[in-house]
Amino acid sequence: MNIDPALMEIIVCPQCHGDLAPGTGPDGADELVCQGTCGLAYPVRDDIPVLLVDEARRP
Repeated sequence: MNIDPALMEIIVCPQCHGDLAPGTGPDGADELVCQGTCGLAYPVRDDIPVLLVDEARRP
């Protein structure tokens, strides 16, 4: 995953506004995982975070 560190400092979870941390999903795909209350995992496609609640994987 190659996301600009400056972008990582300002983006938050659209569901609960928690911080996001890089992670890897069960299928090996890159994702950003919410560290807040909801724990949603947002996919990263071609180094672009897809911050749509409907696209997120539930914990």
